[in-house]
Amino acid sequence: MPFNYSAKKVKDTVILDFSFSPTSTADFDFLKRPDYFSEINFFPDKIQIKVPEKKLPPNSQLNMKIDDWHQTLSLGFRSAPHIVSKNYETETPDISHKPPEESSVEEIEKRLIDQKVLPAPEEEYKPRYPQVVQKPKIKKPPVTELQKVYSCPECGSTKLIRDWEVHEIVCTGCGFVVAEKLADRGPEWRAFDKEQREKRARAGAPQTYTIHDKGLTTVIDWHDRDIFGKKLAPGQKAQIYRLRKWNRRMRVRDGSERNLAFALSDISKIGNSLSLPKNILETASVIYRKAIKERLIRGRSIQGVTAAAIYVACRQCELARTLDEIAQASNVNKKEVARSYRFLVKELDYFISPLKPGQYVTKFSNQLTMQGKVEDIAHKIITVAKEERLTSGRGPTGIAAAASYIASVLTGEKKTQREIAEIAQVTEVTIRNRYKELVNRLQFIVSL
Repeated sequence: MPFNYSAKKVKDTVILDFSFSPTSTADFDFLKRPDYFSEINFFPDKIQIKVPEKKLPPNSQLNMKIDDWHQTLSLGFRSAPHIVSKNYETETPDISHKPPEESSVEEIEKRLIDQKVLPAPEEEYKPRYPQVVQKPKIKKPPVTELQKVYSCPECGSTKLIRDWEVHEIVCTGCGFVVAEKLADRGPEWRAFDKEQREKRARAGAPQTYTIHDKGLTTVIDWHDRDIFGKKLAPGQKAQIYRLRKWNRRMRVRDGSERNLAFALSDISKIGNSLSLPKNILETASVIYRKAIKERLIRGRSIQGVTAAAIYVACRQCELARTLDEIAQASNVNKKEVARSYRFLVKELDYFISPLKPGQYVTKFSNQLTMQGKVEDIAHKIITVAKEERLTSGRGPTGIAAAASYIASVLTGEKKTQREIAEIAQVTEVTIRNRYKELVNRLQFIVSL
């Protein structure tokens, strides 16, 4: 097995290093003569032997055995051709091999340049007179549709129009064509009303969370007619009926999807009864999907959790809806809805900001059909009441009802306390107490 060895002389001692594979075994005849070496060190992959220079026999040989492989080395350390060897390295500097000084190097370079062995260095070109460098003229690219045009480069007017018939952007001030060759990225067909646009559109409905499959699956229509509006034959009707039935079954694969489909339909019913906007329904659907993913529905009624999800969505989107209204629309006990609401907020780690009286003022003014100035005055009253810290520790519906009552009296559009109490779902005593606090602290002069 090949190995490496090196020898180095330090003062009067020769250090021999034999390196080989860590898994190999080595045997040296030299080690049987302990009077030859002064120190030996064993390492995992090499052996280091320190021998005095006087004890090295001049004409003897060193026999080694590594993994049943024999090798003979002379003490002059001449190795076999396939063995990497190194000569003696002394720590004392050799004066004969001293590197040349800078001056001698320069002389050698000059001599080699004179003999044309090395190329002559190129001299830097320095012009006698400074040259004037003209900058190239940069041509401005034409304005395309990808560039935003804010004003006319001719007159500076910002009144620009897009003419899609000739595909140009024209300035209305001077008639300058700012951009041309615009690409129409719309469809190739035209529609003059919403019905034509829906019929000619080749894309489906957008993705929504209010459907258990997000609206990505197809639905077979219940009208037994073909694409031309003709009635289907009796045999085709039976085939379409079977396809429709299996399509409806395949849309719901397991129990969780069946639960989700029922709950999302219930959310849509409650939203339609309360006239909730689409963003509330989407938020409530996402909340219910998270509850199913965390397995929070087991052991609880679907109607209670759906009503609680709608109430959480209303609170997150800052829509004024009370717990009584949602419980009444969902036909679920108010206590059960409140219990499910607290459970969802705790388990899903939601932060619900407290209700603000200003959120109810718009709702009360719309339900009471009051003028816009009544709503503005009520908002101003609530803003001043917040600065005076009259809203802390008070119910937001009571403060909003009292502010609406004061604003209606100040504008001459008087509403009775009973009417406002029925809309706000608070008692007349509550409105009366909040009314007295606001009038006394804010110093209103109200004539009844």
